[in-house]
Amino acid sequence: MPRKSLPTRLAATAALLLAVGTLSAPTASAAPSPGDAYVLKVTTDPAATTSADRRVDVTGTVTKADGTPAPNIPVTVQEVVRFTTWNPWGDPIDPTYYEPRDLGTPVTDANGKFTIPDVAIDHTTGSSLLNVQQGVEITALYDVDGDLDTPQDGYYADTTVTANAQSSSVSYRVSKKKVKSGDVLVVTGKVTLPKGVQPAGTEVFLQTYWEQEYDVKTVATYGGSFVLSVRVTGYDDTFVLRTAPRDLYVAGAERQLPVTNTSLPRG
Repeated sequence: MPRKSLPTRLAATAALLLAVGTLSAPTASAAPSPGDAYVLKVTTDPAATTSADRRVDVTGTVTKADGTPAPNIPVTVQEVVRFTTWNPWGDPIDPTYYEPRDLGTPVTDANGKFTIPDVAIDHTTGSSLLNVQQGVEITALYDVDGDLDTPQDGYYADTTVTANAQSSSVSYRVSKKKVKSGDVLVVTGKVTLPKGVQPAGTEVFLQTYWEQEYDVKTVATYGGSFVLSVRVTGYDDTFVLRTAPRDLYVAGAERQLPVTNTSLPRG
């Protein structure tokens, strides 16, 4: 379920080009390569956030190869919420997909520094948080000619902010533990979130087959209750319940259901 938008191009392009070595991304302790004209660094304070304190200050520097400050350099900064790609087949695809948002394009001062204060490390769209990763990236990109199609003059850096999530739970009841092809399986239950967090809108997913991320989904009510029903097929072999709260700072829950499909071939 990749989210594609204009800002996504920066995040996805940077990740791809960095992987193949076309972008320069020296670490804090690494020396620039012989052909590098600049060194770009980015960091945050603090390096981790919690539900009660979700904001950080983003700072960075651009220096020339000889270590002197590079003033008046525009740096494109993004916050990137990352998700684990659903891939039960082990295909050679990007294991992460991205949902970025622009934080701005600050210009370095006389000391080569740039700052974006009070950045909210959070999920700001209405998209699902199923498979979200708790590490949110802050990326910085300086493209000398401003053209992403000529990446040989691009400089990239990133840092990860750990969004410490609270745990949640899900309870359930199944209509039957042994099912066969054509049966309707009903799962009722309740999601429980940390005190003070509203469970209404929490997504609940039911998987019945190993290749599909989920077969049916619903959202919890104000009290956290939910009902899911699915018609069983002859190949359903994986009965798993997953939840995705709407808050980045609340982790989802997962339960393996005690359901056996008697229509599956023996052995």
